[in-house]
Amino acid sequence: MRKNVLGTAGTAFGTACVTVLALGLATAPATAAPPAAVAAPGSGWEPAPSAPWDVPAGERCAFPVHGEPIVDEVVRRELPPPAEGVTRAAYKGDLVIRVTNKETGAHYDADVSGTALVDAYASGAQFWRVLGPVLVGVGEGNLARGLYVVDGAYTIDISPTGTKTVAGPAVRTDSLCARID
Repeated sequence: MRKNVLGTAGTAFGTACVTVLALGLATAPATAAPPAAVAAPGSGWEPAPSAPWDVPAGERCAFPVHGEPIVDEVVRRELPPPAEGVTRAAYKGDLVIRVTNKETGAHYDADVSGTALVDAYASGAQFWRVLGPVLVGVGEGNLARGLYVVDGAYTIDISPTGTKTVAGPAVRTDSLCARID
C-alpha cells in the first residue's frame, strides 16, 4: 500500500475512503474492518472509517456487488472553507476495499489509498482534487456506468444529481466490474 505524506493544509490531500459515501455507494458505520488509524491528539485529524456497501445488479455492474474495507487507516481533517456554503476536508491513509461479485464470489482487493481534497457545496455538488487511486462508482458521467479504480493526478466533479466528470493530465482507470465478472 502507498504511504501518503501531506504538507500544510493548503497542499493537503486526503484519501478516498469517502469515495464510498461521496460517489453514490451506501454507507453505515464500519463493523468488519480493522479499526481506523488513530490520529495524534490535537493534530486535527480524526478517524474516518469506510462502511461495507452493496450495489444491486445493473446499478454499476451487470451483477450485484459487495464492498468491504479490509484495511482502513483513513483520517479526515476539516480545513478552512474556501467560500460561504462550501466545506473543505482533506483525507489521508491506507484503504483497501474487497470488491465481490455477489453471484459468483469472485473478488478483487482494490488499493484505493489515494489522497484527496474535497469541497462539498450546499447544493450537494462536490469537487475532488485527487492524487493516486480512489474507488469511483459511476452511474452517469464521462466514464461508462461501472466501478473503477481511478489513478493518477485528476479531479472529480460531482453534480448535485450525482453525475461524475473525471478529468486531468494523468488519469488511468481500472474496471472492477471486468475484474470480478
